[in-house]
Amino acid sequence: AEARSMESLEKQLICPICLEMFSKPVVILPCQHNLCRKCANDVFQASNPLWQSRGSSAVPSGGRFRCPSCRHEVVLDRHGVYGLQRNLLVENIIDIYKQESARPLHNKAEQHLMCEEHEDERINIYCLRCEAPTCSLCKVFGAHKDCEVAPLPAVYQRQKSELSDGIAMLVAGNDRIQAIITQMEEICHTIEENGRRQKQHVGLRFDALYGILEERKKELLQSIAAEQEAKLQRVRGLIRQYGDHLEASSKLVESAIQAMEEPQMAVYLQHSKELLKKITDMSKASMSSRPEPGYENMDHFSINVDSVAEMLRTIEFQTGA
Repeated sequence: AEARSMESLEKQLICPICLEMFSKPVVILPCQHNLCRKCANDVFQASNPLWQSRGSSAVPSGGRFRCPSCRHEVVLDRHGVYGLQRNLLVENIIDIYKQESARPLHNKAEQHLMCEEHEDERINIYCLRCEAPTCSLCKVFGAHKDCEVAPLPAVYQRQKSELSDGIAMLVAGNDRIQAIITQMEEICHTIEENGRRQKQHVGLRFDALYGILEERKKELLQSIAAEQEAKLQRVRGLIRQYGDHLEASSKLVESAIQAMEEPQMAVYLQHSKELLKKITDMSKASMSSRPEPGYENMDHFSINVDSVAEMLRTIEFQTGA
C-alpha cells in the first residue's frame, strides 16, 4: 500500500513536457498547472518563433503560449517565463519525496504477462519478425523458433523513446499551428479594418456627387463588400482547417501521454506501433495553405473623383494605386 501511495504521488510530480519529475524551479501557470521552468521556456519559444532573441545569451520576454495540459492561453509580461510564479509547495514535496524514496524514478513493480502457449513462462522477449512480445520457449520450440528476437526491455525502451520524440514533435507542431491561426485571425481583423476604411473613403467621395453618382456608388460598394467577404471566407476556412487539425493532434497527444504512463511493457508494445503510425501520419499531414503576402490589402479600391461630369458613369477603381 505504501508503494502504491508513493507511485501515485510520483505521477503527480511528472512534467507533461519532459515526462520527468519537475526540476527546480517549478512555475505555476494561471490555470494552476505546473511546468519545469526550462520546459515552459521551450514551449514559449516554440509558440513565439518571431520573439526568439538574436543573441544566444538574451532571454526572450513577453508573448504568449498555451498550457500543454489544458490549452489555456498564458500571456506573459515583459519578464517572459521568468515572470511566472514559482510553486514552492511542489518543490518542497519533490524534496521530501526524493528523501523518502530510495528507488529510482519509474522503477515500478510490474506484473509480468504470461505466455498463452506456455502458461508457466513469462513474456520476456520480442519477436522482431512478427513484431509481437513472446516467451523464451516460443523462441526455442514454438512459433517463433526461426525468428529473430530481441530483449523485451531493449525494444520497450527504443519504442518508448520514439513515442516520446513523437509527442514532443506534435506539441511543437501544435504550438506552431496555434501561432499561424493567431496570425490569420489578425489578418481577418486587418481585412475588416481596411474594408471599412475603403468603404468610408468611397462613400465620402460619392456623397459629394449626389444623384447621378448614387447608382454607381452602390455598384462600387458592392464590389468592395464582395471581395472583402470572399477574402474573409477563404481565411476563415483556413482557420477552421487548422483548428480541426489542432484538435485532432491534441487528442492524439493526450492518447500518447496516457500510453507513456503504461507500466507494463508487453501491454504497451501491443498498442505502440499503431500509435506511432498515427503520430507519423499526423506529422506528415500537409498544413501549408496560407494567405499570400499582402492578401489583406484592399487599397486597389481607391477612386479618382476629379474627372468631368460626362465621365462619371464610367468611374472604376484605380489600378496600381
